[in-house]
Amino acid sequence: MGSKYKGNHDEVRALSAFINLMRASDSVGSRAFNHIQTEQLTPSQFGVLEVLLHGGPMCQTDLGEKLLRTGATITSVIDHLEKSGLVERERSKDDRRFITVCLTKKGEVLIQRIFPHHARVITKELSALTPSEQVELRRLCKKLGRKNG
Repeated sequence: MGSKYKGNHDEVRALSAFINLMRASDSVGSRAFNHIQTEQLTPSQFGVLEVLLHGGPMCQTDLGEKLLRTGATITSVIDHLEKSGLVERERSKDDRRFITVCLTKKGEVLIQRIFPHHARVITKELSALTPSEQVELRRLCKKLGRKNG
């Protein structure tokens, strides 16, 4: 489905591409994160656990930047994960403003258990594209994501 906007050719093309991009993202994302609902996790909470599993402990600000979440949002996500016993915060002894977020044993066990299924779901979802198309999609998304103004 393309745009019904009656603007110039460049605007209609860009809007149509944007509509397709957002629909594909929403559709794939919905299916990709469906399985984590049984674990009572949101996509943002899953994202924090996954980043900590593969990237190790990191400060709250870096987590927010990696997941494209605001400071307030990432704080709320980490609050919930901490209350669930899945992560813990450690304040720096040198600078009390610096907070490192770490997986707890419970969090590590959970994400190690559910991540392999997630990887299989993503692989299946993207199998609609050839391997070279997947590489090209990644390249195009990186290019689009880095565009300034």
